[in-house]
Amino acid sequence: MQSFTEENYLKTIYHLAEKTVNVQTNAIAAQMQTKPASVTDMIKKLADKGLIDYIKYQGVTLTEKGKNTAIDIVRKHRLWEVFLVDKLNFKWDEVHDVAEELEHIKSIELIERLDEFLGFPKADPHGDPIPDKNGRFAKTQFIKLIELKVGDSGTITGVSQHSSAFLKHLEKLGLTLGKQIQVNDVTDFDGSVEIQVSDKQVNISREVAKHILISSNGKN
Repeated sequence: MQSFTEENYLKTIYHLAEKTVNVQTNAIAAQMQTKPASVTDMIKKLADKGLIDYIKYQGVTLTEKGKNTAIDIVRKHRLWEVFLVDKLNFKWDEVHDVAEELEHIKSIELIERLDEFLGFPKADPHGDPIPDKNGRFAKTQFIKLIELKVGDSGTITGVSQHSSAFLKHLEKLGLTLGKQIQVNDVTDFDGSVEIQVSDKQVNISREVAKHILISSNGKN
């Protein structure tokens, strides 16, 4: 049985491992907002429990046991986010911190019933895929909005930036999941993008566009 802190470390390592094979302690410390010495102590504990493999100066990798534990935490987190948005009317920028607390609930029966109650959702309110009880993720195909060309269209299916400020910004612009968009123009100078959303035109920066994920329809 892992403590809340150990589970948070495993989840952090899992997310960092999506971008690099060997996760460095400094990256974990930055993500966890703690000191590298504290990370080193926790890494030793996780290694002793067979949840990670650690080679000094090379970094950390999750063992099969550690990966399965991390995926289970991710599953619970994303299911709770769906519940909070769909059933309790939270906004998508309000659910992360609450789900951070709920993800540590140990009851397997509760999570299975929650999944069934929600209709076995495949993605959370931010478009992130939800693994099933066997740890399998539904296949998703999307590209960054910044990769679309003028005339391309598609559906907003997710975001890769989950900060409350970013999500509130998208909400204000009407750029939420399921919205159909079309690229009208891309500015050469700064990479900003003009897009058509419903009956209005919206201008967004390159920084915003690279964090919006699209299921592309190609050119109209």
